Amino acid sequence: MPTARPPLEPIRTAYKLQFLTQQQLDQLQEATLRILEGTGVRFPSEKALAVLAKAGAHVDRASQVVKFPPALVKKAMASVPRTFAMGGREPVYDFDLKDGGTYFTTDGCGVETIDFDTRQRRPSCKDDVGKMARIADYLPSIAFYWPMVSAQDHGRTAPLHELEAGYANTIKHVQSETIMGEAPARYALEMATVIAGSKEELRKRPSFSLVVCTIAPLVQDKEGIEGAMILAEAGVPVGFLAMPTLGTTAPATMAGALAMGDAEIISAAVLMQLVAPGAPVFHSLMQAWADPSSGAYVSYPLDARCRYAPVEMAHHWGMPALGACYGTDASEAGSWQSGAEVALDPFMAGLVGTEIVTGMGLADTYTLLYPEQLIMDEDIYQRARHYLMSLEVDPETLALESIQAVGPGGNYLAQKHTRTHMRNALKRGITHQPGANGKYRDPRAVAIEKVKWILANHQPEPLEAGKQAELKRILAAADKELV
Repeated sequence: MPTARPPLEPIRTAYKLQFLTQQQLDQLQEATLRILEGTGVRFPSEKALAVLAKAGAHVDRASQVVKFPPALVKKAMASVPRTFAMGGREPVYDFDLKDGGTYFTTDGCGVETIDFDTRQRRPSCKDDVGKMARIADYLPSIAFYWPMVSAQDHGRTAPLHELEAGYANTIKHVQSETIMGEAPARYALEMATVIAGSKEELRKRPSFSLVVCTIAPLVQDKEGIEGAMILAEAGVPVGFLAMPTLGTTAPATMAGALAMGDAEIISAAVLMQLVAPGAPVFHSLMQAWADPSSGAYVSYPLDARCRYAPVEMAHHWGMPALGACYGTDASEAGSWQSGAEVALDPFMAGLVGTEIVTGMGLADTYTLLYPEQLIMDEDIYQRARHYLMSLEVDPETLALESIQAVGPGGNYLAQKHTRTHMRNALKRGITHQPGANGKYRDPRAVAIEKVKWILANHQPEPLEAGKQAELKRILAAADKELV
């Protein structure tokens, strides 16, 4: 039986942070337009090139580089919706990006996991995807689910099996970052239509969405962009994620890397609007750094000031943003590094008004799943959520009658007001769970125990038998075709 369902707990706050000035935003956007017009972006897709050429872009078929007149970019971007709805498998977990909340998801798509039972490191599989979906389904901090690890036991159709495992184990929205190519996108669309009941209902409240990574510098992924075109036509939200690395695949200055990554995203967004004006698209830019001594990928250096600048850049274009949080470079869960690197992430994401945010639950630079890492990251999230809440100041919370009754030098233990409010006054995180001899328990042990409890006790509402059968049929057809 499904356990009791708390409502989602997005970050909501009256406080806002402006990281970039209006002048800086204008300069960055102008730089993006100049890159698109003068340098261009490579689209290794004949289908995309045909659409862009017809719309008036300058297409070099030999190099597959497309240059965009600024007027074309501005006209196409004018049809991008500023907000849109994201549907759950069940309506209870639908949410709309226009409501002002900041909604978080898990991280993905790792390739290894620490086994739930043996605690040994091993390649991930479909069963891991489903188990983590159940945990995400239970946690009110998780608004939607990214398959956290890859279903490596299913080869080329792994992304479709990850989608099915998500649908089977959570009633929340599922967002894929691995469904690439026209044929896989059509299969995913068929699966989502089964869940929705009709194409019209899917367009109204899409139960899944897609993130497509661009290729730095200034290249689109053929399979990604062609799959995105299929989904855009169906009204399924698609986001474009640029991941420039300063010094290797991007300029070594932050402003240059942001402008270049933005050009990749905007060029793809323009294509989606040419394919289907008004298609829901979102913007995501997650920069990293190259270690100059080794070339190693570093996502959390000491100076990562511009981690939230891309959110403001997205809003300046009139697009919702997928922000980047968590995903520590630490190789071990529960270490000082794993907490220190991500400690400010959800707090800052809430302050800059990010609509949706990814990143919870993976270590070793987004590649390794410790199941308890999601619980520890969720604890950091809840701290940020409470930090950003407004303080309740009213006659009840001011407690003037109790203060008068106790007077100087007394205590409040016998007060009715204390009995009413004491249980809720202290919010216990995993760091303050009572243990033996008046000591608090080890937080990591608490997190591991919570993972085990959720897996043993929480079961989301099952898919209807007919829908389960249809998803199995679609997967069987995909497994046969996409070998």
